[in-house]
Amino acid sequence: MARSFLDKLKRGLFMTHTEFLERAGEAFRRIGPIAPEHLDRVEEALIAADTGVDLSLRLADELRSRVKAGELTDSSELRPALRERLLALMERAERAHPPAAPAVRPKVTLVVGVNGTGKTTTVAKLAKRSREAGSGVVLAAADTFRAAAVEQLAVWAGRVDVPVVSQAEGADPAAVVFDAIAFARARGLDEVMVDTAGRLHTRANLMKELEKVRRVAAREVDGAPHEVLLVLDATTGSNGIEQAQRFGATAGVTGVVLTKLDGTAKGGVILAIADTLNLPVRWVGVGESIDDLLPFNAGEFVGALLETGP
Repeated sequence: MARSFLDKLKRGLFMTHTEFLERAGEAFRRIGPIAPEHLDRVEEALIAADTGVDLSLRLADELRSRVKAGELTDSSELRPALRERLLALMERAERAHPPAAPAVRPKVTLVVGVNGTGKTTTVAKLAKRSREAGSGVVLAAADTFRAAAVEQLAVWAGRVDVPVVSQAEGADPAAVVFDAIAFARARGLDEVMVDTAGRLHTRANLMKELEKVRRVAAREVDGAPHEVLLVLDATTGSNGIEQAQRFGATAGVTGVVLTKLDGTAKGGVILAIADTLNLPVRWVGVGESIDDLLPFNAGEFVGALLETGP
């Protein structure tokens, strides 16, 4: 099973990996002294992968400093050195926001983001994962404004065999969350996963609505919401950073779900998120199937990105 996950991750990163190696591959594969142009190619490859200009320049400059100091002398040492640095970057973000392990039930997870990122399908995929791990889950249909949003969530819930708590269109999303927590308690369920309305991070009234949802959850369950997952579309690349900054300030984001990774060469945004926001990526979407949401593993990601092949 672990092997199939790694294979899916590699397929999902194919475009990013291919673009990266087209630019930096020769610098990694050759044997001999490290020339300035090799480090330039690594820098260009990081920028092209949407790692972010500032981070890309900083990483390349760190490699240049190590070469100048005599710590790196052969081109074959570049890939391991970059791998070590990228892993350290992501592990720092993971330490800042370790996975939630609440002492009381139910665990409350808010799933937030702008429209079109795959938020509702992500909620269903997360619910399936939790069910397979033995947890009882209820979904809260807190998107009460988008037409047919409740029906869409109900269809997905039926596919993964979990209940949905909802109210009439236009109802207060915080009231839906209140009811879902009461539902979970009455039935001894372990988790409440909240599908919130897609909203622009620039809409102050909608962001205040999220604050209210958080307050209600905190009042009903100690420490809730225990996890706030921001769903970002990988195809937006570093443009998603501003979204994450705004949502982080209002919703208290603890981790990121990166969808549509299989449709972009901008997978380096994972590194930009870790560096700029100090947020870990929890899950990555690499396809449309219900099983194509993978638990993120920093080591596998860096390996799939930098692997040069035969």
